[in-house]
Amino acid sequence: MPLTDRETEVLNAIREWEKQLLNYEANDLQLTYEKYLERSFSLLPEKVQSQFFSVIDSWLFHLHGIIQGSQLQMDAKERILSSGRVFNKDLHQIEDLKKLDIDQLQYIAMQQIARHRLYSFAQGGLAGTGGPLLLGTDIPAMAVINLRAVQLIAMTYGFEVNTPYEMMSSLKVFHTASLPPRLQKEGWSVLRNEMKTSTDHYFYEGNEEITDVTWLEQPIQQLLKAMVITVFRKRLIQGIPLVSMAIGAGTNYQLTRKVTEFAHNYYQLRYLNQKEEI
Repeated sequence: MPLTDRETEVLNAIREWEKQLLNYEANDLQLTYEKYLERSFSLLPEKVQSQFFSVIDSWLFHLHGIIQGSQLQMDAKERILSSGRVFNKDLHQIEDLKKLDIDQLQYIAMQQIARHRLYSFAQGGLAGTGGPLLLGTDIPAMAVINLRAVQLIAMTYGFEVNTPYEMMSSLKVFHTASLPPRLQKEGWSVLRNEMKTSTDHYFYEGNEEITDVTWLEQPIQQLLKAMVITVFRKRLIQGIPLVSMAIGAGTNYQLTRKVTEFAHNYYQLRYLNQKEEI
């Protein structure tokens, strides 16, 4: 089925975003840092490296399942369907959301995106107070917020994330979206190829390994942020560590902004591709 003028306009905007992503060139400092990180990690025995990433992958799988099965997520799913019923009363399950047009879906998706960016901003501000408990839970909390945002964006565009294929897709979207821009292009190409070649959208038949050494950069940045917060938390303004709170809130907000923008473009593209195939 041919796309409408509005859908073509959205598709062109995604292609423009994609072109900027694929044409991104890393500077010498970024390349040097990447080589240093890989060289440092390669000093570990291969078995230890394999086990390390296997543990992270397993943790992400379990985290995905916990979030997906939580009452909080069930309630959010029902809110998405309720929002969709404002435009079309005949929506009974997530797949039915594909009946809505692109502007209606964008409106619902942007509500989820704005809400989770606010969550990240607040989480970063709390971590920025420098409390050991809040700082220690910052990385897990950010993983939950961003993975949950990816799941809800997927559901908004009619993709139920409780099947093996959609679970792996959402995890790979989360992984690629959290990479530095210079490394996202390869992950995006993989996701695009899987989008074109996959005919069975229930079982996943691709590479089930998610994380690798390139993904370490984001957790390391979060740890560096924690160190900076620790340094600045004693610099109080009227009794409040505003500088460290601003660092935490700003950093977390930018991460969620990057993740949600990437996920939004991916699921919009899948929605539009499926409309063309009908």
